[in-house]
Amino acid sequence: MGLKTMIKTILLATVAVAALGTAASAADLAARPYTKAAPMLAPLPTWAGFYIGAMGGYAGQTGSDGIEGGFAGGTIGYNWQQANVVFGIEADAAWADISRSAAGFVAVPGFAPIGVTASAKIQDWGTVRGRIGYAFGPTLLYATGGYAWADTKLSAAVTGVGGFSTSDSQVHSGYAVGAGLEYMFAPKWSFKAEYLFKSFGSENYTFNTPFGSATAASGSFDIHSVQAGINYHF
Repeated sequence: MGLKTMIKTILLATVAVAALGTAASAADLAARPYTKAAPMLAPLPTWAGFYIGAMGGYAGQTGSDGIEGGFAGGTIGYNWQQANVVFGIEADAAWADISRSAAGFVAVPGFAPIGVTASAKIQDWGTVRGRIGYAFGPTLLYATGGYAWADTKLSAAVTGVGGFSTSDSQVHSGYAVGAGLEYMFAPKWSFKAEYLFKSFGSENYTFNTPFGSATAASGSFDIHSVQAGINYHF
């Protein structure tokens, strides 16, 4: 084989190998197309609509001689939402044991000292309030205010002079204002923590005794409460 023929043969072989390599590369590229999937974004929660829930907490008056205790009950409400602004109405009612009792003696001329035990107890209460807040995704910060009521019982027990007990119950009306935070921790479920200041007006109580009846005004009173709850959103 001459040098010229050998060079020609090498050139043809090189071209053939290069063509095969290019075809193989093209086949690989065609067989494995790849497109990156668009990221999936979780939908933002909505606060609009009806909800119901359960709640409980602790309440008391400032100072060491005021009534105090716990309460537990239920909540129902409805929210509207415009962009990040959430506003709505909420009502709650709770069984309560917010109370205080005191004992002492009363001196009556011509008789031995008379023992008296007096107690005051909020046995049920509730509110109907408006709410307005701002939603940061699953977190809602809000202010609230409206009507408040408290079913309250005043009692007295007397020892001596025959001994007797008397009581009367009245519903006090007033207002509640406060603020809270609510967090949507799962679809349709939220946790809520709230502070409320409640102020109630005076009511007249009538006490029947063996010696006749007596009427006395309770005076107005203020209560601070903290509560937490779980709500289900429809």
